[in-house]
Amino acid sequence: MKPLKGQVAIVTGASAPRGIGRAIALRLVQDGASVVVTDVKGNIRIDGVEYEKSSLLTEIAVEIESGGGSAVAMDVDVTRQDQIVRCINETKEIFGQIDVLVNNAGSLSGSDFFLQTTPEEWEQSFRVNLLGPMMFSKAVIVEMKSKGSGSIVNIGSTGSLGAEAGFGAYTAMKHGLIGMTKTIAAEFGEFGIRCNAVCPGYIMTDMHAAANQRLADKNDMSVRDVMELRYENVALRKAGEPQDVADAVAYLVGPQGVYVTGIALPVAGGVPFGI
Repeated sequence: MKPLKGQVAIVTGASAPRGIGRAIALRLVQDGASVVVTDVKGNIRIDGVEYEKSSLLTEIAVEIESGGGSAVAMDVDVTRQDQIVRCINETKEIFGQIDVLVNNAGSLSGSDFFLQTTPEEWEQSFRVNLLGPMMFSKAVIVEMKSKGSGSIVNIGSTGSLGAEAGFGAYTAMKHGLIGMTKTIAAEFGEFGIRCNAVCPGYIMTDMHAAANQRLADKNDMSVRDVMELRYENVALRKAGEPQDVADAVAYLVGPQGVYVTGIALPVAGGVPFGI
């Protein structure tokens, strides 16, 4: 059974090989959706190696197509209104509709102790982590209202639900993302549009590995020691996998989640949310 057969989903921030976005795209395809995978142009460093994001997106689309699915890769900077509009228009031209938006693109800019962060870092964090999802959501809501249905999922963080020292701007913007999620749910439910957030904890992604390395460098510790300390407070005593987040998204956008809106769902193995 393909519960999302005939539906079209846009997933932002999907280029990283060990990323949540990629896992979400593959999971939605598994459920029958056609997907548009996007990311901002540029390079990503993974384990000391530089990769071009555009090439990684193309690889994902080819993988999906070769497996019998339907996918298109697009370079989209979520901080650019013109590029968002282009993505929406091209998606409609190719697939005819937009049913699902997953705002996954994120930035760790300003993830430092409060007094060490700069206004420029806070602005960059705002633009990627909050303004981008807002602009993308506004653009797709217009399309979803015209057909009377749609689902938006914002990828937050346990930093959306509490605070851990050393993640200043990131935490603030992820809190804001939950407020936006609830606002969209409240304002557009009457049009058949649902909006929810998934809040990952420690998930073994490239971004999580980079955060572990940053904390290790700052505290003169090994990455292994940092991981042991961080996972001590996780009820399941381990990090999750991108697939765990993808499964939660699939539930929220699928038929089993049709009466769920305005929630912030932790996928965190029982991690405490901090302050």
